Amino acid sequence: MTGLRIGQGYDVHRLEAGRNLILGGVDVPYEKGLMGHSDADVLLHALMDALLGAAGLGDIGSHFPDTDPQYAGASSLLLLIRVGQKLREAGYALVNADVTLLAQAPKIAPYRQAMVENIADALGVELGQINVKATTEEGLGFTGDGSGMAAHAIVLLEKKK
Repeated sequence: MTGLRIGQGYDVHRLEAGRNLILGGVDVPYEKGLMGHSDADVLLHALMDALLGAAGLGDIGSHFPDTDPQYAGASSLLLLIRVGQKLREAGYALVNADVTLLAQAPKIAPYRQAMVENIADALGVELGQINVKATTEEGLGFTGDGSGMAAHAIVLLEKKK
């Protein structure tokens, strides 16, 4: 049996005025932010679900429930650090992660490197193990009309012997 495990994650949040837009741990200037119990970082939420899923450790809702007041407004970067700790405790190491943001706006190119650095730092891995990209949906659906954002993530873990 191989020690490699693949995980995938998906998350979605509604955009609302009066909130900061946090993506990949970066405060991105924009007229709206994502609604959620924590900082609603859709990119990191998808990534955490992929990581936990690959390790067979459930999902972010089971570890950081939105019914628990201690996670109200929580930094998803801090939660990602905790997920990284859980992976190491379970004997897993990240091989690589690929995360895609689905949003009509704003453009994330100016912030992409900072997002990669935040994720790599939180997980204690090399920059080359993390990839972040974005796409629009050509004006289609809730991401295309600007009412929300979504993210997909896929990861490869290796079980340490």
